[in-house]
Amino acid sequence: MRWALDEARAAPATSDVPVGAVVLDAGGAVVGRGRNRREAEGDPTAHAEVLALREASAALGRWRLDGCTLVVTLEPCTMCAGALVLARVERLVFGAFDDRAGAVGSLWDVVRDRRLNHRPQVESGVLAEESAALLVRFFSGHRRATT
Repeated sequence: MRWALDEARAAPATSDVPVGAVVLDAGGAVVGRGRNRREAEGDPTAHAEVLALREASAALGRWRLDGCTLVVTLEPCTMCAGALVLARVERLVFGAFDDRAGAVGSLWDVVRDRRLNHRPQVESGVLAEESAALLVRFFSGHRRATT
């Protein structure tokens, strides 16, 4: 989670929400990194998780990320939860819950939906306070700047 937090801390330099993600292979090596880049790239799909999954797929030379773990500082949204299910990620670890858009238990529970053919293991709340503090700091500064 520390690697994901490092990625999140780099996001505000681009005015993106500070969310970071890493993908670990079965041996625990980082094979993909990502941080939110929607604002920087003008791309609605440039979420930390999607970018980390893309980099991991390129590094491993395959789209199936079985045996891999996605670690992200914030509970994935529906798009990202769907992407990690489709990529066959074995395990998801996340920090803070997202009561407004979370799709791993907060608003929806995409990753545990029995109608889907893959359901990753989930560990939540890892370094949640530290992850949430980055978001609180970002949004408090953002709100002051826009009022």
